[in-house]
Amino acid sequence: MRIEVANKLSDFSAAEWNRLVGNQFPFLRYEFLYAAESSGSASAETGWIPRHLGLRDKAGKLQAAMPLYEKRHSWGEFVFDWSWAQAYEKAGLAYYPKLVSAIPFTPAPSTRLLASEEQHKAELVDAAGKFAADEGFSSLHVLFPEESELQYLRDGGLQVRKDCQFHWHNRQYVSFDDFLRTFSSAKRKKACRDRRRVREQGITFRRFKGHETDAALWNDVYELISITFLRRGGMPYFSYDFFIEVSKRLPDNILVIVAEKDRTPVAAAVFFDTENTLYGRYWGADDHYDALHFETCYYQGIEYCIEHKRRIFEPGTQGEHKISRGFVPVTTWSAHWLARPEFFSAVESYLRLEARHIEQYIDAVNSHSPYKIQPVSGSDH
Repeated sequence: MRIEVANKLSDFSAAEWNRLVGNQFPFLRYEFLYAAESSGSASAETGWIPRHLGLRDKAGKLQAAMPLYEKRHSWGEFVFDWSWAQAYEKAGLAYYPKLVSAIPFTPAPSTRLLASEEQHKAELVDAAGKFAADEGFSSLHVLFPEESELQYLRDGGLQVRKDCQFHWHNRQYVSFDDFLRTFSSAKRKKACRDRRRVREQGITFRRFKGHETDAALWNDVYELISITFLRRGGMPYFSYDFFIEVSKRLPDNILVIVAEKDRTPVAAAVFFDTENTLYGRYWGADDHYDALHFETCYYQGIEYCIEHKRRIFEPGTQGEHKISRGFVPVTTWSAHWLARPEFFSAVESYLRLEARHIEQYIDAVNSHSPYKIQPVSGSDH
C-alpha cells in the first residue's frame, strides 16, 4: 500500500472518499469536510491544517483513509488535553503542533478508520503513528472513534480514554405524549411545564430541510448563532459560507428548526439528519426566553425523531440538564499517543483513574433519570 498525506481534501476525489464513508455519517462525507475547508472554517488560520491520510493499492485505488489535522491548539475538539499541554509547557517542551484525527468542531462518534477491508484499519493506524513520529509531532489523538476500532488503536500503541455524552433513544414511541408516559409523574409534569411556557410566550416553530433553505434564512440563522457565541466571548466555529455550502451539498441531511414570535425568527437550531440518527449541532437566540433552549434543541428534535422513526438523537456534548429531558449517558472514546515516554506513562496512569471516575459519574447521573423503568445505558449505534 502506498501512503499519501493530503494537504487538502480536494487531493482526493469525492467519489473515492465517499465510497469508503457510505451514507451513515454525514460529517465524514466529502461534502461536509470540503465545505469546512473551502469556507475557511477548517484551515491554517483557524488552527486546523489538513493532513488527511490515504492508502492506495498498486493500481492507485484508494483503499483506506483517515481525516487528519495538524493542530496548533486544542480548541474545537471536545476532548480536553489542556492539562497535558500545560505539563509540557512547565517542562519547557512544545506540545503543539500535534496530530489529530477528528471532525472539526464536531463531537459526533463515528468511524475514524475508513477502509474498504477490515485489514486496512490496522495499516491506517500504523501509517498515522509513523507519520506523527517521522514529522516530529508531540502526539497523535483519535477523537470519538467507534468502539469497534479501539483494539486497532490499542494495537497501534495508543492509550484509550473514556468519556460520555447524553443521547436519546427511540423505544418505538408513537407520539411525544407516548414518550412522556415513560417518565415518572414529577418529571413528566416538568417537561410539560417547559413546553407550556414556550407556547405562553407566543412562540411557534417551523422546520426546513436543506433544499428548503435559502440565503435569507441562513442569514437569520447565522445571526442568531453569532449572537449566542458572542455572549460567550467568541465567534461561531463555522462561517456563514460553510452553512450555505453544506446545505447545497448535503440538502437531505440538513434540518433547521426556527422559533418565531410574531412571525419573526427569535431562535434557531441546526441539525444533521440521517435515516438512523439525528444530530443536534448549532443553536442561537436573540434574547433569553423561558425554556426555549430546551424546546428548540431537545423537545423539537425528539418530536422529529418520533415522527420520522429515527432511532437515536445525539444533541452534542456535555449538559446534565439533558438527563431530565430523557437523554441517557452513552460511553464515548478517544485514543492517544505521546512521543515522549515519560509523559505517555503519566497519561496512561491518569486515564485509568479517569475511566473509573467516568463509570462512577454514569452511575450517579443514571440515578436522576426521569424514566419509571431505567433504560439500559451504553452505545446503541
